[in-house]
Amino acid sequence: MSSMTRRNFVATLGAAGALALAGCGGSEQPAENTTDQTTDDQTTDQTPEEASYTLVKEGVLTNVAELGFSPFEYIDEDGNTVGFDVDLSNAIAEKMGLTCEWLPNQAFDTLVPTIKQGGKADISIAGVTITDERLEDVDFSDPYLNSNQALIVAASSSYATDDLDTEEIQIACQTGTTGDAWIQENLPNATRVPLADVTAGMMGVSTGSYQAMVIDLPVAQNMLAQSFSDLKVLEEIPTGEQYGIAVSYDNPGLKDAINDALAQIEEDGTMDELKQKWFGTTEI
Repeated sequence: MSSMTRRNFVATLGAAGALALAGCGGSEQPAENTTDQTTDDQTTDQTPEEASYTLVKEGVLTNVAELGFSPFEYIDEDGNTVGFDVDLSNAIAEKMGLTCEWLPNQAFDTLVPTIKQGGKADISIAGVTITDERLEDVDFSDPYLNSNQALIVAASSSYATDDLDTEEIQIACQTGTTGDAWIQENLPNATRVPLADVTAGMMGVSTGSYQAMVIDLPVAQNMLAQSFSDLKVLEEIPTGEQYGIAVSYDNPGLKDAINDALAQIEEDGTMDELKQKWFGTTEI
């Protein structure tokens, strides 16, 4: 879905655009991803249907994301791509016998079209909410995380949510996100300010340029804890969203393989370990 990140991210996101592929660890010797091939040394126990999928780059799971969505994916101070989604993608790739790489930072509203078009990335794991609209263009893995939205205002603000529904009020959001859609539906009289970068929106609320912002709740909580103590969550918006991994409809075998890896990650405790690492709790 939507929204995105930051501690020292205003500077670091600039570096993201200059990055080529950012690698993340996986198996050192990628397995073949197509077949029930038999070699002199081993025979895969997968059926052709289970094993049949295509990859942009052999042996590599190529990811595309907006790399400013802390703590899900962002560029750290050393220029590395890190975050919950990064670790999860790495774990998925390892289960599949692959390594994983990340394309340079890309605007959030271009992620679904990139996967639909094909040829550049295999998946988008970027806090993308599964919606009917997006399902018209791409397929999704099983959900891997639940989320709601958050309405952010200055900590000193005396606003109630209904006070924001006037044209004098400017409410920031990230372009093409479910937060963007929520403003249009629920605060239609407010002046909506779609932005490419979530940090710019949060800074705008902090400086008074905008009166509020709507972003994903886990991201809001992270950003308030790390960088924006002068802001507060005015309202937790119970949208009941679920994040999924976007995959092309032309690559159903890849979705099946990812779902199998996700099931293993849930079962062996890896998912809880990643939640604890990045959110400080498994109750998310």
